[in-house]
Amino acid sequence: MTLADIVDPATRSRMMGGIRSKNTKPELALRKALHARGFRFRLHPANLPGKPDLTLPRFRTAIFVHGCFWHRHEGCQLATMPASNSEFWSAKFKRNVERDAVVLQALLAVGWRVARVWECALRRQPVDLAADALSSWLVSGGAMLELPIEPIRKVRV
Repeated sequence: MTLADIVDPATRSRMMGGIRSKNTKPELALRKALHARGFRFRLHPANLPGKPDLTLPRFRTAIFVHGCFWHRHEGCQLATMPASNSEFWSAKFKRNVERDAVVLQALLAVGWRVARVWECALRRQPVDLAADALSSWLVSGGAMLELPIEPIRKVRV
């Protein structure tokens, strides 16, 4: 059984149209924390696959700040499935995940290091902890990093 949407189609369209792909709150918070640690970066370069949210050319690193809902953070409570129009959403989410995988492989193939920071990593703990983990990883030389290691899970009471 699916429930009907609680707002009319025009309102829903306006709401969905207001969702940003760049300069989101989690992205801005992470940028501020990294900048405070002395890292300098470029924003959304069109010459790299996937237009990463941040690139640090000095470290040859691309950083993506992924929303758990849109990019389907597996096992995360923020990656819910809308009840209405589920076929559309399933197909959309599948395309997003496939595109993310292709972009990741393309960046690694041309020698870039990639970090994925999930929205829940910036929600459930201070942004400074994620920035510290990224800072350590940047100087360590690892090929890939994903934050958080464990997604936020639903707690049943």
